[in-house]
Amino acid sequence: MVALTQTTPPSAERLRAVDDFLAEAWADQSSHDERLRDLAVRVRFDRGVAHLTGEVDDAAQLRLVRDLVGRFAGVFGVWGRVRVAGRDPVVVDLGCGGTKQYPDNLGLDICPAPGVDAVADLSGSLPLADDSVDVIFAVHILEHLIDFLPLVDECHRVLRPGGVLHVMSPWWGHVNAVADPTHVRLLDVQTFKGICLQRPPGTPHWYPLHAGCDGASIFADLTPQPPNPTPIPNSHLARFFT
Repeated sequence: MVALTQTTPPSAERLRAVDDFLAEAWADQSSHDERLRDLAVRVRFDRGVAHLTGEVDDAAQLRLVRDLVGRFAGVFGVWGRVRVAGRDPVVVDLGCGGTKQYPDNLGLDICPAPGVDAVADLSGSLPLADDSVDVIFAVHILEHLIDFLPLVDECHRVLRPGGVLHVMSPWWGHVNAVADPTHVRLLDVQTFKGICLQRPPGTPHWYPLHAGCDGASIFADLTPQPPNPTPIPNSHLARFFT
C-alpha cells in the first residue's frame, strides 16, 4: 500500500486506532510471508512511525523489512535500531537535548544537557569519521537552521553505505511550523524531493526510502547514494512526491 499524505492532523484516538490496525496487518503479513517468519525483528507502531528493533543476519534482510513495513498506508516513517550480523548499529541523535529516540544513541547537541554525549555545532562539521555511522536521527532540527544543506551533506559523509538518515520536522502548513520563533525554515515533503533530485553536480546524492506527512509533521528516511548513481525510478518517486 502507498503511504498517503494527510492534509489535517489526525486525532490521538485515530492515531491509536491506526497503530492497532498496522500492528494487526504486520502480524498477518509476517505469518504468511516466508521471508519474514524466521526474522528476529520486532515492529512497533507509534503515531504512524514504525520502530524496528531486534537483529538480522545481513543488511538485505533489514532492507526487506523496512520496505515491506513502509508499504502500509498510514506509515509515515520507518525508524529503527537493529543489530546486523551480530553488530550493534552506531546510531547518532542530532540536537537530542535531553530526549533521545533510543537510550543508547550517541547524542550530539550544541548545549550540554543530560543525554548529550558530545557538544557540537550542527551548522558546522560533525565530529564523526567518514562512513562511521549506521543511523542518524534529525528530529525537529532542520527547521532551526537557516541553511540545513551543509548538515545534510555532513550526514551523507558520516553514514556508511546503506545507512539511513531519519528526518522529522513541522509541516509548513501547520501552526507548529511558525509558533516557535526559533524556527527559521519551512519544510514540506517536496523539500526532500529537491534534496534527492535537484542538487547540483558534485554534491551528495540521496535515495528516498520513505517520506510522508501526517498533517502536522513531515517525515523522510533517506539513504546515501554513491557518485553518479542510477536514476531513481519514477514509480518509486510517485509513492511519495507529486
